[in-house]
Amino acid sequence: MGLRDELLKSIWHAFTALDVDKSGKVSKSQLKVLSHNLCTVMKIPHDPVALEEHFKDDDEGPVSNQGYMPYLNKFILDKVTGNFDRQDFNKMCWTLCSRKNLDLCQLFISNEEAFKIWCIFNFLSEDRYPLIIVTEEIEYFLRKLTEAMGGSWVEERFEDYKLQLHSKQQRLSAWELISLVGSGHFSKGMDRQALSMGISEVYQELILDVLKQGYMMKKGHKRKNWTERWFVLKPNSISYYVGEDQAEKKGDILLDGNCSVEPLQDKEGKKCLFLIKSSHKSFEISASDKKKKQEWIHAIHNCVSLLRQDRPAPHREARQKRREMRLKQQAEQEELELRMRELQTSNEVKQLELENMRKALDEAAANAAEEERRRLQTQTELQDRYRVELDREKMVRQQMEEQVAQKSTELEQYLQRVRELEDMYRQLEDALEDERRARQDEEAVRRLQARLLEEEAMKRAELEQVHLRQQRAISETEAEKQELEKERLAKESALQAAMKQLEQLEEERKEALEQYQMVSKKLEDAANNTKTWKHKVAEHEGLLRLIQPGSKGQQLITNWGPAAFSEAELNLRMKKCPNLGTGEQHLS
Repeated sequence: MGLRDELLKSIWHAFTALDVDKSGKVSKSQLKVLSHNLCTVMKIPHDPVALEEHFKDDDEGPVSNQGYMPYLNKFILDKVTGNFDRQDFNKMCWTLCSRKNLDLCQLFISNEEAFKIWCIFNFLSEDRYPLIIVTEEIEYFLRKLTEAMGGSWVEERFEDYKLQLHSKQQRLSAWELISLVGSGHFSKGMDRQALSMGISEVYQELILDVLKQGYMMKKGHKRKNWTERWFVLKPNSISYYVGEDQAEKKGDILLDGNCSVEPLQDKEGKKCLFLIKSSHKSFEISASDKKKKQEWIHAIHNCVSLLRQDRPAPHREARQKRREMRLKQQAEQEELELRMRELQTSNEVKQLELENMRKALDEAAANAAEEERRRLQTQTELQDRYRVELDREKMVRQQMEEQVAQKSTELEQYLQRVRELEDMYRQLEDALEDERRARQDEEAVRRLQARLLEEEAMKRAELEQVHLRQQRAISETEAEKQELEKERLAKESALQAAMKQLEQLEEERKEALEQYQMVSKKLEDAANNTKTWKHKVAEHEGLLRLIQPGSKGQQLITNWGPAAFSEAELNLRMKKCPNLGTGEQHLS
């Protein structure tokens, strides 16, 4: 929003205040006074004859707002340079309109605070007349005010108020906003001083563009002494005053895109130092603590960044974004309403088309009735013909059903035969798997027998050696007989123990032989079962050959049954132990 738009809002309040009869028109004498005051406050040369010249052809009486606007734009607003006090301008317009519209008797605020709320209303109001403030901006202002008072925002309270507002209207005028804040509805639990300070803080931020303010120490440029000053940060400058009341201004630090701010090390007994470099001078500042120092550095840095990007103050930019969002939503709403109207128009057209179609259907129904009468006449003629054709079709269908049933039976038999063959194949695979497992068991039993026979041969060799040692011991001298007798007894006991182990091995060999016989039986059964299924499959397929176990060589028989080793292995064992070959024979 530009300077002209902001000035027009305050002038609009003053113009409407002069309209006592609320007819929308003001007398020329009052407009002369208003124009003179405007020129005086905005430091514009005033031409008292210009108003008379402008309205010399209008002799119908008071002038309307639309009639005054061309004069206002041409002779006043076009000449505004911006070198006047905006606060004096607002107060002049406030003085003209507040006496007519404001009654402070029932409110908890002063005239000065009401003036600040009025300025905030002009800042947040929409750019259309009569001026109003929408619900979104009301909430924004009340939130700001609550934060400035140090209170907590109660969302439920505002939602209740919003419902009341929607039941009447969705906006407020300036005087309704002043009454809302002055009544204390949203400042319950706060004293009047907190409310006053909150209004002033929001006014300084939104209207005076004060981004930050507070006491800090400043180092002088000439005497190099440190003096406490009240600093006020605005988007393009930092002003410093003697006191918080800002009665005596000591200077300004002009900010631009080339300015910078950087922290400094503590020196000269001062802490929390930072340096502001402007285009002309550098300023050393000392904050009260580290937190204040960082806040000021951050705030100044943000101002410089905004100046470099040519962007307005944050609250003005946020206001513009909110307005753009509302305009976008309004455009979408208007587009939706337009589409609804188009749909309604289309619906009406379709209704008319449906009515025409209904009439056409009535005519078609009359024609159809006539057509039905003619159709009934021909239907009786066609029924006999259809009946003959239907009987013929029934006969053909019955024949087709019989053929289908026959084909289905043949297909079922074929599928049954396929399933039987699949079952035979699965059973044959199971029989082959059983035969393979039986061969594996047989091989394991054979390895066990070989190990037992090897252990038996070793034990027999040990016994022979013990017997030979005993014979040699007997042939030695008589003097050693007793000692040898003891040794013999010990060896006999060892021999008995070895015999027991031999007997135990014999039992284990018998158990292994029984297991071997059992595995052989299983192998034989599996081979027979395999042979049977191979025979069955060969009968069905004629492509399979019988699978039989391979031929075996001659089996060897020992004193303890069939051996689990070959003849070559037996010959090797007989060379090692000649006494083992006396009880073995061949079995064809």
